[in-house]
Amino acid sequence: MEPFRYENRVRYSEVDLDAKLSLRGLLNLFQDTSVLHSEDVGIGFRYLHDRNLAWLLSSWQVVLIKRPDISEHIVSSTWAYDFKGLYGLRNFTLEDASGELLAYANSIWFLYNSALGKPVRIPKEISGPYHSEEFEPFPMEYAPRHILMPETMAELPSITVSPSEIDTNRHVNNVQYVELARQALPELERTKEIRVEYKKMAVLGNVIHPLMAKQDDRVYLALNSDQGEPYALMEIMLSGDTF
Repeated sequence: MEPFRYENRVRYSEVDLDAKLSLRGLLNLFQDTSVLHSEDVGIGFRYLHDRNLAWLLSSWQVVLIKRPDISEHIVSSTWAYDFKGLYGLRNFTLEDASGELLAYANSIWFLYNSALGKPVRIPKEISGPYHSEEFEPFPMEYAPRHILMPETMAELPSITVSPSEIDTNRHVNNVQYVELARQALPELERTKEIRVEYKKMAVLGNVIHPLMAKQDDRVYLALNSDQGEPYALMEIMLSGDTF
């Protein structure tokens, strides 16, 4: 069995100022690829929605090697390689038309029951169609799921969640947290690796208070609530250039 493949081209709406695929564009592409994979195996949005279920992202680790140019042909691939209790583990890769590896990622998801308001164990009828037992994890250096923040962090201007950040789950979309971080950190276009840990759901009208710390080539960001509880934590490794 082969991983799910999504052949595409880099669109104008997905590029940065340099006309290359943006970090937001890459994360959206990976997220969309996982959604299309689930649709194709019969466990898509409507199937889950009718059962008050949704896949929510707990964390991901994304490594960028080379950013493709506008209109370039690309292939995004994904596969679920394991299910453990509450969690589903999924890899992603991005390649160009010749098969050159451009980016790769690991992600950890959980199944959320909106009627119960909590995560639930993943039943076989949902995990089975992914045939995870037939796939191996992508050969990469896997970082821990939890991100340790520095003790001292600087406060940045607060951000109010707007309707454009909300998705079908009625909270801030996974990728939008990173886009909100970009408002606080323009250098995000120099990202060569990013880890994001999602802790709490931000909804429309919530005020997010970013905290930032820099250590050598790493930037740490905490997007916190009014009470100081993190919505999302990020560790970002920056390149010396913009690829």
